[in-house]
Amino acid sequence: MSFDAALSAHLQSGATTTCHAWAITRRDGLVMGFTDHDRDLSFGGVTFRADTGLSASALQQGTGLSVDNSEAIGALNDTALSEEDIEAGRFDGAEIVAWLVNWAAPEERQQVFRGTIGEMTRAAGAFRAELRGLSEVLNQPIGRVYRKPCGAVLGGAGCAVDLDQPGYRLEVEATEVTDLSTLRFPPLAGYAEGWFTHGRLEVRSGPAAGLMVPIKADRDTGEGREIELWTPLAASPGDGARYLLEAGCDKRFDTCGAKFDNILNYQGFPDIPGEDWLTVHPARSGGSGGGSRR
Repeated sequence: MSFDAALSAHLQSGATTTCHAWAITRRDGLVMGFTDHDRDLSFGGVTFRADTGLSASALQQGTGLSVDNSEAIGALNDTALSEEDIEAGRFDGAEIVAWLVNWAAPEERQQVFRGTIGEMTRAAGAFRAELRGLSEVLNQPIGRVYRKPCGAVLGGAGCAVDLDQPGYRLEVEATEVTDLSTLRFPPLAGYAEGWFTHGRLEVRSGPAAGLMVPIKADRDTGEGREIELWTPLAASPGDGARYLLEAGCDKRFDTCGAKFDNILNYQGFPDIPGEDWLTVHPARSGGSGGGSRR
């Protein structure tokens, strides 16, 4: 008998022993299990803890392409969901799977929800998390914008740059962290000033390990390098933490060729006429042409 059939037979028996269980998989790979039963459950290689106070409101599901949604609420707990982890964004976009389970026979279960965690709010020692169904991605606009800058993500699909090549990433320890948005490093030999501008900083060790923030500016101070972040780190990295600096791309055609030798994969349109050319009156001179700039 399948899981679904066994649970269906149990529900039709009239005397049920069911509960809900949730498995959360964070983007850093950590898997956490929770249940609203009064005892821990285990199945699928995951232990679902009963002492978290996690529960969920009624699940709204529809046919077709409508967006399923639900909400999870619970108490903040240092050994489960801590306020520091939520503030640091460690649960943003985490995958969540929910089951209806016969706690007397956990092999009898039915998956009732699968999606991701959306907005999370916290107050008075509790949290509230929005659960987004798989059809949520259908709300995102899809299409290509015709513009001069490249539309690809550095190292992602369509770019073809291998960031694991020498020179594109550097792991180093900071000499000073001032206000969580400005970090100072020793001189970075072989990396020109501005090399990491528009790139990304990732904390590799310490209390903030796993946090990633885009880099706003990369300056040579004469005594070392100063990295300014677009947003402050959501948690203090502590002393002795190591950081991974990733090269940045300003999406320009010249940068794609000179810095990454990747012109063949450039995902922009460097020769497209600008707005000034599109609105100019016809003229016999060749100054208003939209010809190739190369």
